[in-house]
Amino acid sequence: MRSRALLISLAAAASTLGMVAPAQAADAGDVVVFSTEFQPLDTYENPQGCHKLPLAAHTLTNRTDKPVTVHADPFCVTPGLTIMPGYGSHVAPGTGSFSV
Repeated sequence: MRSRALLISLAAAASTLGMVAPAQAADAGDVVVFSTEFQPLDTYENPQGCHKLPLAAHTLTNRTDKPVTVHADPFCVTPGLTIMPGYGSHVAPGTGSFSV
């Protein structure tokens, strides 16, 4: 009981001193996919789950606050490449997908 009170006091002190990060929205931002110079960008706002990439997809930019995984299949079942927030990657055109 005494150790629980100590932990609660330490957590309160850390919060007061700004040592604890504030809660953030889980899915803030967007994923942007470039296909060709002749079509607009595909933007996925606050994406969740699995999304099939456009057939002509060329690059993917992760502008969310979470890692995004690019998969070679359209159902997000194969292992993939993880793209950290603020980074991007070339993607294979055709049947790929991404998940958040």
